[in-house]
Amino acid sequence: MEGFSDEATIAHSAQLELLRKVFTKAAEDDTTTEVPDYLRCSITFDIFRDPVITPSGVTYERAVILDHLRRGKNFDPITRKPLYESELIPNLAIKAAVQAFLDKHGWAYKTD
Repeated sequence: MEGFSDEATIAHSAQLELLRKVFTKAAEDDTTTEVPDYLRCSITFDIFRDPVITPSGVTYERAVILDHLRRGKNFDPITRKPLYESELIPNLAIKAAVQAFLDKHGWAYKTD
């Protein structure tokens, strides 16, 4: 009976250690850290939801840059080069990077 008790204690200890590792990893992922700059709009500094890239290579949040352009400001806010709505292209690479970041750090999206 003594050998059975030792095996149960070892198995129980191994399960507790595994649970400790799982909860430690989950706590790390939920810890608020800085959102990388490349995942944030240069105008609002919010994390991207629908990023678009300009011909000059700058990425903006679609709604923000469209608002800028529709106010009659037909230029890139950062480079000051002429810019038109038809030149905006979805930035799928940044969108995928944002999704990967959010999969690990769901706290990053503000819902207000």
